[in-house]
Amino acid sequence: MSLITTTAALSTVVERFSKAEFVTVDTEFMRETTFWPQLCLIQIAVPGEHALVDPLAPGIDLAPFFALMANEAVLKVFHAARQDIEIMVHRGNLVPAPIFDTQIAAMVCGFGEQVGYEALVARLTGGRIDKSSRFTDWSARPLSLSQLAYAADDVTHLCDVYLKLKAKLDAEGRTEWLREEMALLARRDTYEVDPDDAWERLKIRYSKPIEMVVARHVAAWREREARARNVPRSRVLKDDALAEVVMQQPKDADALARLRAIPKGWERSSSASGLVAAVQAALATPREDWPKIIRHKPQNEATTAAGEVLRVLLKLVSEETGVAARMIAGGEDLAKIAEQGEAADVPALHGWRRELFGEAALKLVSGRSALRFSGRKLEVFEIG
Repeated sequence: MSLITTTAALSTVVERFSKAEFVTVDTEFMRETTFWPQLCLIQIAVPGEHALVDPLAPGIDLAPFFALMANEAVLKVFHAARQDIEIMVHRGNLVPAPIFDTQIAAMVCGFGEQVGYEALVARLTGGRIDKSSRFTDWSARPLSLSQLAYAADDVTHLCDVYLKLKAKLDAEGRTEWLREEMALLARRDTYEVDPDDAWERLKIRYSKPIEMVVARHVAAWREREARARNVPRSRVLKDDALAEVVMQQPKDADALARLRAIPKGWERSSSASGLVAAVQAALATPREDWPKIIRHKPQNEATTAAGEVLRVLLKLVSEETGVAARMIAGGEDLAKIAEQGEAADVPALHGWRRELFGEAALKLVSGRSALRFSGRKLEVFEIG
């Protein structure tokens, strides 16, 4: 089992694979010490043939591979595609199209919440994957035979998994459902985080609008710093230290040094001056540009009860259809439907989710249907 290490060999394989209806794709990467994932291995396969590409080989140009990913005549099949596609956006400046994610397809087909790849392979094909090489160092060379075998298995089994899931989707009339889900994965902004939006990932409870302003500025500073230095965000500044900065708002290096979460001496670094500048810029923001803190009113007893009933309905629908509950509706969807009814602008009231669950949920909260036990089984029945 050998690696493709030259552009010429890669071009030859891509030329053959470009004639296939679909190609399965996987990558191995490392990102423990970097912001951007380090691409270490590319695996591609079509029925009856696979190829392992070494992106670390001296002089290799991955342009033929990215051309295959952009070829709209060939379907690209992944399992849990987001991280693989994130790498292609960064390295190849493209989002593969069209795509098929077997993890999402499995949830639509009744295989549970985020079913693992090994379990899916076993259930659909009877095959087994040796997982012992999963967490090895993929950047080290040479790769071992067991690593290469593991990498090849990932994409060869994926061919059979795709074909069986596609047949199941077609048979159950759910192909269009998956197409709606793939549209989100195909959007470039799914993988490109605006540094100015990085603060939204922070788990901070804000009590004053100015804290939100500071959080936006310092989180954006950290995001840009991490990208520029290609290090994890925590290597720039950990979340707990960032949260203390948000609350204490140090205006100079001396104030920064007094914060407990800041490492001793860090306030004299070049990074510290950037952080202080971000705080100062935040504090200079005019009050009229401060965001408002939204205080969520506690739900009344009726709305809370309606939300609980909707959870029961969701469980029923999930069990009856085999579609994972998380794919149909989240907790926020249920809360908004319970409170706002038809006016709730949530995914559960659009597309196939509305057909599967949303209409029944609206009937339930409006009193046009109810739940009851019949023959020791819970069911939905129409009223009036």
